[in-house]
Amino acid sequence: MGKSTGFLQYGRAENPHRPVQARIKDFEELYETQSETTRKEQAARCMNCGVPFCQSAIELKGMVTGCPLHNLIPEWNDEIYQGNIAYALNRLLKTNPFPEFTGRVCPALCEKACINGLDGEPVCVHDNEKFIIESAFEQGLMKPRKPAVRSGKRVAVIGAGPSGLALANALNQRGHLVCVLEREEEAGGLLMYGIPNMKLDKRVIQRRVELMKEEGVTFEMNTSVGRDVSFDQLKERYDAIAVCAGAKKPRPVAGFEDDIHGVAYAVDFLSATTRRLQAGAPLPDLRECHVVIVGGGDTGNDCCATAIRLGCTKITQLEMMPEPPVTRLESNPWPEWPKVKKTDYGQIEAIEVCGGDPRVYQTTIESLDTDEGVIKAVHTCQVGMTSHGPEKIEGTEAILPCDLLLVAAGFVGIEDSLKEAAGLETTPRNTIKTLPWRYRCQADDKLFAAGDARRGQSLVVWAIHEGLECAKEIDQFLMGYSNMES
Repeated sequence: MGKSTGFLQYGRAENPHRPVQARIKDFEELYETQSETTRKEQAARCMNCGVPFCQSAIELKGMVTGCPLHNLIPEWNDEIYQGNIAYALNRLLKTNPFPEFTGRVCPALCEKACINGLDGEPVCVHDNEKFIIESAFEQGLMKPRKPAVRSGKRVAVIGAGPSGLALANALNQRGHLVCVLEREEEAGGLLMYGIPNMKLDKRVIQRRVELMKEEGVTFEMNTSVGRDVSFDQLKERYDAIAVCAGAKKPRPVAGFEDDIHGVAYAVDFLSATTRRLQAGAPLPDLRECHVVIVGGGDTGNDCCATAIRLGCTKITQLEMMPEPPVTRLESNPWPEWPKVKKTDYGQIEAIEVCGGDPRVYQTTIESLDTDEGVIKAVHTCQVGMTSHGPEKIEGTEAILPCDLLLVAAGFVGIEDSLKEAAGLETTPRNTIKTLPWRYRCQADDKLFAAGDARRGQSLVVWAIHEGLECAKEIDQFLMGYSNMES
C-alpha cells in the first residue's frame, strides 16, 4: 500500500469527457487524458483492503459486483503510485489479456464493489487500467511474446470477438497452433462493429490484432463457416474447434419482420457507420430526421450519440423499464450492484443538442403504421410493472412521428445460419448447449463454445473470462493436463 492516507487526501477524479460541442463533430475518442501525477494520486486512493471486493466477482441478488477476471487491482494500483509501470503491467496482464478494451468499454464492475464506495466515491480503477496499458504501449513494453515451444496441436477459433481473441491468445501462448476464422473483413466482433469509434477507437483493436499475428496467431478473414468452409472440413484439419461467434440474433419488435424502409436494427446501423468511417465513405445525413430508438441500454445510448454525430437534433429513446433512482442509497446498499439512473455520454449530448433527455420510461412499441412501405408513425403503449413483469396498459396509446426507427432491444442467441451449419444443440435461450459448468459441447468431443454464443449476450469482460476458461479446458483436452493458471 503506497500511501495509507491516500483515500482521505484525494478525491475521485475520472478522465473527463471532451466538451460536447467539440466531440459531436467527429468520431474520435470521448475522453481526455490526465497527467501521470493525477493517475498516481488516483491509484493512491486504493486502500489495499484485507478483503478486496473489487476483484471478487461476487453474485448478490442475481447480479455480479466485482471483476469477473479477478484483476489484482490493489497490486497494480500500488505500482502506479510507485511509478513502476512495468511491474503494474506485469500484474495487470496476469489476469487480463486485453486491458485496452476493458479500460475503455467495461462498466467497471470492480468500482461498484470498491470499499471506498461504501461511504464515498470508489477508486478510478477503470481509468487506471487504461493508463497502465497505454503507458506500456507508449514506452515500448508491449512486445511480441512468441512461444518457445510448439505442441503441434491445431485449434480453430470461429469468431474474432473478445472471447475468440482471448481464447486464441491464451492457447497460442501455451504453444498450440491457432487459426481464427472471421466472416467480417476486420477482427473484433462487436468491439469493431457494434461499439462506436468514439467509445473504442478501432486502431486500438487493430494494434492488438497485429501484435497477436506477430506472436503466431493466424487469421482468416472474410471466411464464413458453413459457406466458405464446412464444420466437417474443420474437424479434419484441426484437433479442436471453439465456437466464439457471439449471440448476434437481434430481438425484433412489433412490425419489424415486414422489412420496412426506415427501420433498422441498432447493430446494423452502428456497424454500417463504422464501415463508412473505416472506408472514408460519406456518412448518412440525419439533420431533418426524427430518430426513435427502442431500448434504453448501452446500445441505445450508442445509437443516440451516433445519430447526433450524423446531424440529428430530435431523438426519442424508449425504455420499457421504470425510471431508476438517482442515488445508490435509494436503490440497494454496497456492495450490491447499484441499480441507479445512468446518464451516459449519448444522453448527455442529446440533452445539450436536442434540449432535453431523450429517454421516455415504461414505454414500448405496440405497432408500426406505414404507408406504401415507408414508416410514418409509431404507436406506443404505456407499460406497467407487475409482479409478473411488464404489462401493457390499455388506452395509453400515442402517436410518435418517426423518420428512422432503431431497434436496440438486445439479442436472442446465436444466428440460425451458424446453428444449421454446425448442427449445434441449443438451450432454451438459443445459446450453444455445453456440458454442465463446462465449455465442451455435448454432441462432439472436438467442439467447444465460449463467450456470448454459450453465455448469452453479456459484457466484454465476461466474454474475455469465457475465452480464458474455455482455453484451459481445450488445453486439458489436447494435452491430457493443463498448466494454464486459474
